Amino acid sequence: MRRVAILGSTGSIGRQTLEVIAAHPDLFSVVALAAGKNVELLTRQAETWRPRILSVASADAAGSLPSALRYRPERIAHGAEGLVACALEADADIVVAATDGMIAFRAVFESIGRGMHVALANKELLVAAGEILCKLARTTGSRILPVDSEHSALFQCLEGEQPEHVRSVIITASGGPFWTWSREQMEAATAEQALAHPVWRMGAKNTIDSATLMNKGLEVIEASWLFSLAPQTIDIVVHRQSVVHGFVLFTDGSVKAQLASPDMRLPIGFALAYPQRLPTAVAEDKTKAAIGLHDVATLTFEPVDDVRFPAVRLAYRALALGGTYPAVLSAANEAAGRAFLQQQIKFTQICPIVESVLDAHRAAGTGLEDVLEADRFGRDQVREAVRATLRR
Repeated sequence: MRRVAILGSTGSIGRQTLEVIAAHPDLFSVVALAAGKNVELLTRQAETWRPRILSVASADAAGSLPSALRYRPERIAHGAEGLVACALEADADIVVAATDGMIAFRAVFESIGRGMHVALANKELLVAAGEILCKLARTTGSRILPVDSEHSALFQCLEGEQPEHVRSVIITASGGPFWTWSREQMEAATAEQALAHPVWRMGAKNTIDSATLMNKGLEVIEASWLFSLAPQTIDIVVHRQSVVHGFVLFTDGSVKAQLASPDMRLPIGFALAYPQRLPTAVAEDKTKAAIGLHDVATLTFEPVDDVRFPAVRLAYRALALGGTYPAVLSAANEAAGRAFLQQQIKFTQICPIVESVLDAHRAAGTGLEDVLEADRFGRDQVREAVRATLRR
């Protein structure tokens, strides 16, 4: 029985993690749940799983939980400290990091510092502080298990291979909802249209990143840290069927690819059970987890259009600059995407604003405080840029 702590249990990845666990009650138990503001859903989850520790965003919400629960957890906490408590005090075997932003930074850092396994679904953490986290994991023996379908694919293809035999890797992109749209059409895109992803079921932040293709740029940075890859050895192709999730090209000319249905429960299940494989991510949905010959009869791949989708270029630039530039990119992108969802800027203004923030940044150190300061800088700069846009 593997004990699981979930940071971000009410979000898309958190909910799907609980679906996987529910399908395998003999293999997993839930010892901690942390949510943001969705106290109602957290309460229902807590009644089902009865974890030892619960956490919510605010002290007021934490104070209201005891009267809403029919059982008494050992501890109810809140904020960043609550995430740390869920990760470290519940006797978990694996921590699922599924929050957005940098709120779980300390919880993840300290989990890795203790040598715990972390199933990482938080792009911002790995982009902003991947160098720090991966270096620490190598020191402590912690295993960072990627939950992104693309990095899970590369992880599986690279398992057991010698690094010197790897020539390059390729990450696939669905293209998002606007792949066939013109620049003029994207200029008028609404939040509702941007959130209508044709394939994947994700939270709002990741869905907007898929629409801009920034998710692929961030994944290039993540892959660089996770697998110690030089930027020039990582490429992206648009694959609309979303069946192939990653390729590895070897020096002898061989190619490995990982194929699966576009279902996040598959990489979640792989991360939870590693090094074992679950029979299927969700027991009652066995057919969805299988790929047949009819699914792979026609697979298409296209190059990224850097003119309509400049986000990928920005990510490669941030990775090349190094230091705290990836942290600034990640923070600015998240803040600009939120401004679009709040109808403060146009969809096509997201990337230009992010680029202006990268232009304004100056390199700093690469310690924990430097990363957090870069994150603050990126968000503050976007707020100023959005205010300037609204004044026009």
